[in-house]
Amino acid sequence: MTYDPYNPKQSGDPYGQQPPYGQPGQQPMYGYGYPPPVPKSQTNAILALVLSLVGFATCGVTSIVGVIFGHVAMGKIKRGEEEGHGMALAGIIVGYVVIVGYLLLIAFYVFMFFAAVNGTYR
Repeated sequence: MTYDPYNPKQSGDPYGQQPPYGQPGQQPMYGYGYPPPVPKSQTNAILALVLSLVGFATCGVTSIVGVIFGHVAMGKIKRGEEEGHGMALAGIIVGYVVIVGYLLLIAFYVFMFFAAVNGTYR
């Protein structure tokens, strides 16, 4: 009997070795010797966090874009296309905090302006 490497139903190894499936320190094989799939990078999650943090210096404008990137990253993470759940979540939270902070600051300035114009603030 000759060994056919392309026949997966053929039993026996021509070299008398056992497959390394249960041995510690070795990764299991996927398919016919292909390495395991490598997860994609976390580009959207990184952009979400960086743009949300930069929003402190840019009056919250980039925080809006950071929140959008964070939601896009969360969608890709749920589908298994990307990693970085913690970073995407941090980008969303920081982005919303910066946006709300700047909106409260603007509301305070508008209130103070109208109070000064009406003369009720002295």
